[in-house]
Amino acid sequence: MTGDIRALLARHLPDYRVRSISRLGHGLDNDVYEVNGELLIRRNKVVDPESSRQEVARLAAVRELSPLPVPEVVFADDESGAIAYRKLPGEPLNQHLAGVLGPGVALDLGLDLDLRSLAGPLGGFLSAIHGAAPGRMRELAPLDVYPAPTLLQDAELDYRDVERHVPEDQRPLVERFLRDTPPDEPRSLRFCHNDLGAEHVLVDTRTNSITGIIDWTDAAITDPAHDFALIYRDLGPEIFELTLSHYEFDVTEEDRARVLFYARCALIEDLAYGLSTGPRHYADAALTHLPWTFE
Repeated sequence: MTGDIRALLARHLPDYRVRSISRLGHGLDNDVYEVNGELLIRRNKVVDPESSRQEVARLAAVRELSPLPVPEVVFADDESGAIAYRKLPGEPLNQHLAGVLGPGVALDLGLDLDLRSLAGPLGGFLSAIHGAAPGRMRELAPLDVYPAPTLLQDAELDYRDVERHVPEDQRPLVERFLRDTPPDEPRSLRFCHNDLGAEHVLVDTRTNSITGIIDWTDAAITDPAHDFALIYRDLGPEIFELTLSHYEFDVTEEDRARVLFYARCALIEDLAYGLSTGPRHYADAALTHLPWTFE
């Protein structure tokens, strides 16, 4: 496969000297390669030229909106379904959260990063992208409306597959949630990242700052509570509240209810994914964050 990557680079960057190519990872939909420690090339397993063109246009629009760095497209190859990005500095935030044990504990474990310092930039970032005119972004991102009752049904099916892996004393927390009535649907939709997990937030521990927001493939016109839900799930209720304090739009009690609902559904989904076809660290993080997400 590295031969294919070299051919892509020769076609689009003929004067670029290739010193190293390494495969960083893969998923159900794509493979990712790093070139010279400075370029990332993502190849879609199913070639869809229209989808690739839409993503390139979407990233260009997001770069204008976002106060935080987002990937810059170097080239796109419709024929192979590949897009090359300039690599952003920093490391995924989830790599710095190992060992977080429960509500508030992340702030006192001697982590090499002060999570509180991320709340302001995250709040400003979400204000900027959620403030984009939905009509304008509708040409660049799909509408993603998935009814809450269906999400709850999916969560229950996932939970039944992984129930035995959940500590016995924590099972009642999840099962109580699965018996609850799902929240009402949102009254308005906005442009959202729609997958703002800690693995997609890059950080520099030396400067205690966010250096980039990556992976915009799931961006959509949807409920803004989805973006806040993964902050709640991955960083806990305190960082969620601090992020909200820097958010310029009103957040109602109904909005908060949907944030918590989505966070719980997403945690169960990650647990099932990490215990089946996905990397194990998704399941480990889900089990670690379960107490604060379902308290």
